[in-house]
Formats: sequence, structure tokens, C-alpha cells
Amino acid sequence: MSHQPQRAEKNCLNCGTTVIGRYCHVCGQENVVTKESFWSLAKHFVFDILHFDGKFWHTLKYLIIRPGYVARQYCEGKRNSYLHPIRMYLFTSAVFFLLFFGLKGDVLQIKQNSFSKKDRSELATTLAEELRKKPGDTSLRRQLALLNDTTRDVNIGQLDSARQVNISLSNSGKYRSLAHYDSVQKALPKEKRDAWINRVFTRRGLELKQKYGNNMSQGINVMWTDFLHKLPYMLFLSLPFFALILKLLYIRRKNFFYSDHAVFTLYHYIASFILLLVMLFIGQLENWTHLPGLGTLVVVLFFVWMGYLLIEMKSFYKQGWAKTTIKFLLADLLGFFVILLLFIAFLLVSIFVFK
Repeated sequence: MSHQPQRAEKNCLNCGTTVIGRYCHVCGQENVVTKESFWSLAKHFVFDILHFDGKFWHTLKYLIIRPGYVARQYCEGKRNSYLHPIRMYLFTSAVFFLLFFGLKGDVLQIKQNSFSKKDRSELATTLAEELRKKPGDTSLRRQLALLNDTTRDVNIGQLDSARQVNISLSNSGKYRSLAHYDSVQKALPKEKRDAWINRVFTRRGLELKQKYGNNMSQGINVMWTDFLHKLPYMLFLSLPFFALILKLLYIRRKNFFYSDHAVFTLYHYIASFILLLVMLFIGQLENWTHLPGLGTLVVVLFFVWMGYLLIEMKSFYKQGWAKTTIKFLLADLLGFFVILLLFIAFLLVSIFVFK
């Protein structure tokens, strides 16, 4: 509801119907004065963001103190006091991932481990042998000096001549290029060629090697970042699958439609985002202040989050604790497999579609 004064005229400016009260009973438009100051516009903008017409905080309060209550009220038709589940889901998920990527930007980088003392020694020996064969190779000489400098840590990303020392993390390291790989495969008898899946992965590895050269760590980090930014879409896609799991678990409860399970799932995800946000902030506060006990509080909240679904299911579906506990465990197990399959699917998309 806006805070503009009500119009003295009773004709709806949208559809022309005679309005009884503040809202048109035909189209629902509010019958208020249309002209407002810039200050009024700014004030309403801030109010809408912070208050969601009051429904956001009202819904959030009951999500926290009464698990399952809001979903049941909504499915029973008592909806006017609560924010629509899809609208609230989009807002909370956007805030969660915005803050997550802002506060935890380090998860977007795959840190490379330094070589162990043994690996460093073996690699230095290999480089020395290569240098004896190619005494004029200044790149090899520079890398050998880097490895022999024991005052510095060295990782594979710092060695820009992986092709000379034949360092490889995949089968693609055996080949110089895509053309080389294709020619080798073509020369082999049909029964000795790579299987389809091996061929796909090898070719993709060579494509990345061709694009990023010897700085494969950069390519891996960019690909990993691309994958992590797909997580919101992955979670959104998991919603209908989790609702389907609940539908199957409560298939004998004919009074619950699939849409009811979907509403329950949406509010459960919203509550999960809120709890995870609290854990995120406490964890970040621990990093900033090093106060004792904050890590323990995060662990406690994690178990609260795990048990939240059990209480939600008991409140929403109104079954005994024994049946609810069994269905809770099954929902967790099946939900885990759904998330795992989606995780693998999105990871493969990031690997093979990423450019």
C-alpha cells in the first residue's frame, strides 16, 4: 500500500469502475492521487526495499520461530499477511549469493600447492638434463635457477615451460595439439583408439591448453569461477525435484497437491538461505575478530539447520515423530543425490561449454 492520499473521485483510473474503498474491486488498483514529489518517490523506494510492504519481515519472523507454519498458512489460503514464496525466494537467494561471493571471494580461486622438497629436486634434475641437451635454452636456465633458489616457494603455475619437462595432469599432456592428437588417433587401429568419453576429455584439455598455453592455472580458476556462479541456477533447478521427492514420500496424503509441496520447498530454501547467511556472518566475524566460541556457534547453527527441516515437516504435514523422522532421512538422502547429480551436470557444462 502506498502512502499517497486517497482520491476524492471514485472512478478507477485504470478500468473506470466505481471504487468502494481504497482499492478497485475489479482490477485491484489503488485509488490514490497520482502526482507525488521526488522526495515521496525516494521515500517509497526505500520503504519498499526495507519493508516489502511489511510482509517480508512478518514472514521472516514466523519462518524463524515457527518452522513449517508459514507454508501451511499459505497453502490453507491465509496468504495476505505473507510475502509470496517465489518473490521472497528470489530476493533472499540474490542477497545470499551477493554477500557470499563478496565476503568469500577466495573460494573462487583454486590455490596451487607448492612443490614438495622431493618433487622440486626431481624436477630440477629433469630440467638439468634438458638443459644439457639444449644449452642455449634461456627459459630452461631461468626455471632451473628458480628451482634451485631454496628461499622461494615454487608451484607449477610459475613454470612456463611445462611442455619441455612433460608435466601433465591429464592425458592431453601426451599431445602437442588437437591436430597431433587427431593424427595419432587416426593412425591407430580402430579397436585401440580412445573411447568416446576419453576422446571428449582429451580434446577439451587440449583446447584449454591451446587457449591458456602454459598458464593452465589461470584457465582452471576462470572455469571454476564460471561454475560457482552457476550455483544459484543449480539450486533453483533443484526446487521442483525436491518437491517431487516430498510428493512421493507423502503420496498417500491426497489433500496435499504438488503445488503444496513446492510452496513448502520454497519456504524451506528461504529459511536455509537465512540460516546460512547468519553462519556466513559469524564465520566472517571470527576471521575479523578471532573471538573464541564463534566457530562453535557456527557448528551449532549448522546442526540447527539440519534439524530445521525435520521440525518443518512435522509442523506442515502433521504426522507423528516416527514417520516424520523416517521421511526426513529419506528426503535428505534423495535430496543429496539430486544435488550431486545437478552438481556434476553443471560442472560438466562449465567444462565443455566454457569458452
